[in-house]
Amino acid sequence: MATDGGGFEDPPAEVLTAAAAAFGLLASPARLHIVWALARGESDVTRLAERVGGSLPAVSQHLTKLKLAGLVRSRREGRRQVYLVDDPDVVTVVGLMVGQLTERASRPSDRIRGLGT
Repeated sequence: MATDGGGFEDPPAEVLTAAAAAFGLLASPARLHIVWALARGESDVTRLAERVGGSLPAVSQHLTKLKLAGLVRSRREGRRQVYLVDDPDVVTVVGLMVGQLTERASRPSDRIRGLGT
């Protein structure tokens, strides 16, 4: 493992690959909104679709991808599937990023800029 001048070790390649995959999934505004909503409490697909403004099939597909990646999980509650976040660290990262950008947007001197622009 390589180190920088400050003595910090670079993470292993497989860790960077896993992190990039998780960030890739969260790069979709719809999936990010779904994770944000589920971080505040579990929900079924119908409520999530209403909350994030997506169609049932689209939200269901997003949930399937998030579930396969281990970011969310589901459980049966009678006839409906209820979804919840399965990775508390993702909640922390999403909350930090969205919170910082929300705070920045509320300051008149700052504006939110897209990365890479």
